[in-house]
Amino acid sequence: MTALLFGILTVALVGPIPEALARAEWPLYAPRAAMTLWQSIALAAVLSAFSIGLAIAANLLAPGPDGTPTTTLGAELHRLGWFTWSVYMLVFAATLVIGVRLTVTVMRIGARTRARRRRHRTLIDLVDRVDLHRHAGADIRVLDVPVPMAYCLPGLRSRVVLSEGVLARLSADELAAVIEHERAHLRARHDLVLEAFIALHAAFPRFVRSRSALSAVELLAEALADDQAVRVTGRTTVGRALVACADATAPRGAMAVGGPTTITRVRRLIGPQDRRRRISVTAYTLAAALLVVPTLAVVIPWLTELQRLVSH
Repeated sequence: MTALLFGILTVALVGPIPEALARAEWPLYAPRAAMTLWQSIALAAVLSAFSIGLAIAANLLAPGPDGTPTTTLGAELHRLGWFTWSVYMLVFAATLVIGVRLTVTVMRIGARTRARRRRHRTLIDLVDRVDLHRHAGADIRVLDVPVPMAYCLPGLRSRVVLSEGVLARLSADELAAVIEHERAHLRARHDLVLEAFIALHAAFPRFVRSRSALSAVELLAEALADDQAVRVTGRTTVGRALVACADATAPRGAMAVGGPTTITRVRRLIGPQDRRRRISVTAYTLAAALLVVPTLAVVIPWLTELQRLVSH
């Protein structure tokens, strides 16, 4: 029963719940709290998936007639029967596969992304127009191309990359807003958050995972960077900068200021702001509950079983 409940919870946390949250509009008005909620959902999904394996392992090692755990195949088959034992083993194997895929995907995505950024960083350092940003900051790089480009490259040696096409469009205040937006991404390491969601998306089977979760988290990361830019330059300036950079592009692995979410983000900036506190409190409460309940459901039974074994 415990494994079944955790299985239902896992499917809900990687499918219906993220799908419903991705369609909601309220997260945009409290992006920090909503991002915390998304991270709690992802972590709770992983904990619940592993809890299935732990619950099944506990059933497979349940006490036999003499009070000792059954550890032989014959004893387990005698106690559970072929059908139940086979189902347990299939589900247990599935949880192991998810764990292995999650670990491998995290390492693979991290290695590929960092290698790609390292090559790109070397390239832009070579073609940088130093004369166009001499006093803008050591992390700024300008490319001599008319195509509008404004993005950042995260990492230990982070870069904010702009093109002459973007510089020609923006006023001084709007340029400051764009630079602050990209630096906000770098300071908060939004790239690591997105990598984690990409890995989680790849670890679970396609028929249960949500297709909208990653896009929703990407939009929240942009909203958080927009809010930081608003604190520095103002809401109107950021809105104008977003419109000017709506068609800005970025290479794979970078985080661009523009893109298809520009209209949604501009509409958010001019929308009502008075609901943020109430939304934030609700989101933080849900995030805490999602982490505490599955954790206690796993820890308490295992502590009880450990105490029973020790007492014997």
